[in-house]
Amino acid sequence: MTKSLYYPFFRLLQNHSYIPKRRKFHDYIRGPADHGTYKIPLSSPKIVGVYSSRGSRLDQEDASAVHALQLDPKEISRTLERNKIKWDPLSSGTDFLAGQVAFFGIYDGHGGKDVAGFLRDHLHELIESVEPSIAEGLIAWTKERHGGYYRRWRGGNLSRLVREKDQGLMLDERLTLAFLQADHDILERVNNAERCGSTGTVALLHSLDSPGQPYWSSKRLNMIIGHCGDTKALLCHRPTGQVHTLTERHHAEARVEAARLRRMGADRLVADSFGETRWMGAIENTRGFGDGEWKSSGVTAEPEIITRVIDGSDYSYLILVTDGLTSLMSDQELIDLARNASDPTRAAKTIVHFAEDLGANDNCTCIVVPLAGWGKVGGMDMTEERREYRRRQVGMMNSRMQRM
Repeated sequence: MTKSLYYPFFRLLQNHSYIPKRRKFHDYIRGPADHGTYKIPLSSPKIVGVYSSRGSRLDQEDASAVHALQLDPKEISRTLERNKIKWDPLSSGTDFLAGQVAFFGIYDGHGGKDVAGFLRDHLHELIESVEPSIAEGLIAWTKERHGGYYRRWRGGNLSRLVREKDQGLMLDERLTLAFLQADHDILERVNNAERCGSTGTVALLHSLDSPGQPYWSSKRLNMIIGHCGDTKALLCHRPTGQVHTLTERHHAEARVEAARLRRMGADRLVADSFGETRWMGAIENTRGFGDGEWKSSGVTAEPEIITRVIDGSDYSYLILVTDGLTSLMSDQELIDLARNASDPTRAAKTIVHFAEDLGANDNCTCIVVPLAGWGKVGGMDMTEERREYRRRQVGMMNSRMQRM
């Protein structure tokens, strides 16, 4: 690959990859107190639940990360204002609380664990540290390296940063820039990144309360999701217990992806003998990190961004899961399994253990994030009978197989 006229951009990207301005992320959340703030570690099982299983695989290729980031309150305010939502950073009480953003990331690796491991270790840091000045070089590098689909690509969600220099970032642009920068670093530095990859979903939670509160007690909660692939984000609606699915699987037949891939000018969706379809006859997910050999065919790490400002008391918890779980359970089953748990860690374990009871073959990872409506789920457990029936059927099958 020739660096040609873009050599200065390559140098800029390389220098930026591992030298952020200043490390600000940490492993605790602060809340307001009478004389300052208090802090609670995110490692507490009552603050966030994280649990994984290898299933029947030899290796664990899933990864996850939980951190608290510090972002510019003015950037958050500017993004909200664009969406016609008013928020005064001064109302949070301190600059720290105004810029505090809880970060939750879940990554589903394939072909190896290196790409998901890189995202676990670095994506949150990139989200904090990326600067708009690298957008132009990143776009140029992407077009030159990948070609194909990207020859006509103008930067997508980053195009404004090239047109309007020195105007500052919006949160959706920050996520996009960090995702694409992570993909650049993976393809340049991670072994076997041409054939190894990962899908992923990142959730950022930021309090708009006055004063600013931790995400688990915030009534007015700003939520931004960055999503690539087949990992999934789900909300539990407190009054009804029903699932609100936030993300869509990035398969070539999906609504969002079909429109994007139509730019290729050809139908490259191929069905196998089982009726399952793949892009180019090989690719299941058309958005993801790594998988360099498929990038020219339209696979991208540019995330789909979902934004919501919600009343935290209207929702009991947010769940992030890998496809080892969603391939075995419906979205409503995942939500119902967590509804009676005493803490989010027990909720995550309950979900993963049920998948193991069903004979999970794939890696399974779950993050359960409690919100202000935690412990007050209404409605009925709509999938309990179905879950028990499925569990019994698996048990009977195992018994029959043991007798054969």
